[in-house]
Amino acid sequence: MLSSASHFPSETILGIKFYSGSVDDAVGAALNGALVMAPSGPGLAVDLVSADSYRTALQNADINLTDSGCMLLLWRLRTLRTLPRISGLKYLQELLRTPELRDPQSILWVMPDAVERDRTLAFLKREGFSTTAEACYIAPHYAAQGSLQDLALNRQIVEQNPRVVVLCVGGGVQERLGLGLREAFGARCPGIVCTGAAIAFLSGGQAHIPDWADRMSLGWAFRIASAPNKFLPRYLRALYLFCILFRYGRKMPPLRGERQLAVPAA
Repeated sequence: MLSSASHFPSETILGIKFYSGSVDDAVGAALNGALVMAPSGPGLAVDLVSADSYRTALQNADINLTDSGCMLLLWRLRTLRTLPRISGLKYLQELLRTPELRDPQSILWVMPDAVERDRTLAFLKREGFSTTAEACYIAPHYAAQGSLQDLALNRQIVEQNPRVVVLCVGGGVQERLGLGLREAFGARCPGIVCTGAAIAFLSGGQAHIPDWADRMSLGWAFRIASAPNKFLPRYLRALYLFCILFRYGRKMPPLRGERQLAVPAA
């Protein structure tokens, strides 16, 4: 297990250490037991200031990817510093190119439901993986707030002994679940990767995001176009990130009280 006060290069934004190294090194960290998260713009704008369990999870991650293009743009405007962006989608794509993860039991996929599981399995088969349903875990409906422990998931990890566990259950939940796994397994913990909806962009569960659009941080536009009623309110809430980032900079913003978090699908 890697320490959350790790040796990885990082930049502190809003009290959270964001990874500033290469994607290859970040993938290698997961293979060596790192807890990797990809905080979204909406998550930073809303959950960071309203849910103590969410911010605790980010603070204890080994790597927080610079997934939010909005955050990076605001940081550049505020500090004139440019950080490399590694989206959750790019990270997952690179992770799946790793030869060590071709074994069908090397990844345990934690999915929100059977439909997404089947889509993911079909995508993996097209990509040459021999992953079966036995290497997937259908997540229950988790508590809306607070720390998370899932004993059934823990048992499957022990039985399968994966190299990496990929959590695809959505922001606000996956971070707490990832930290719960770290706490449950300690030094024996596999790599934990919290990339939420990234697999759905590849499997067809959500709007396809071309590589050029991901590089230009335009994934949000494709998601809104595909389901405006679902995603437009979410990204409008993300505008609050402008206020808190310019006000607090490197400092953690004050907590407004734990809110009742909806449990989003990936």
